Amino acid sequence: MQVMETRKSKLGADHPDMLTSINNLASTYINQGRWEEAELLGVQVMETCKSKLGADHPNTLTSIGNLASTFWNQGRWEEVESLFMQVMETRKSKLGADHPDTLTSIGNLASTFWKQGRWEEAESLFIQVMETRKSKLGVDHPDTLASMSNLAFTFKSRGEVEMAIRLMEECVEKRKHVLGPNYPNTRGSGETLDSWRITALNLGSGNKSYATA
Repeated sequence: MQVMETRKSKLGADHPDMLTSINNLASTYINQGRWEEAELLGVQVMETCKSKLGADHPNTLTSIGNLASTFWNQGRWEEVESLFMQVMETRKSKLGADHPDTLTSIGNLASTFWKQGRWEEAESLFIQVMETRKSKLGVDHPDTLASMSNLAFTFKSRGEVEMAIRLMEECVEKRKHVLGPNYPNTRGSGETLDSWRITALNLGSGNKSYATA
């Protein structure tokens, strides 16, 4: 608050550094669960960026994404979807469908569908992101592996347990190779895989490849 007020008086309410301070304060409110205050600041930054920089400026799109995150924490999925869709379409037209920022936007929209139980829509987008990252970044890139994990969770949510386990097995092995066995993402994926294998056994899957050592 101190930094924000000083920057406002010295630089003006629409200076980029001032907007950064507002974003930081909004993040503080989000971490405290003070959604209305966070939303108010998020809207302020977004509207200022739109008027000063334009609706398709990277900073404007980031501010829209930040506001979507505020709505996400409140479970306001229709508003989240609308904002993430706006960011995705703008990035597609400005940066291209295979730009890393565009793929992040597509992944955000897919996660929004996933949270609503819209598995088919989530799966379609996660596959798109994963395949594009494979071709652009390589099959072992951490971002590709994150997409692989997201898709595995979607398969699991749809009840496609075998497909989920196979994909997560691939993800775990590649993360061990790329990130190391003790990296948090590697360990998290491994724990998830173990849990899914145990669940499959308890459900009487009868598939020996799921048995834990």
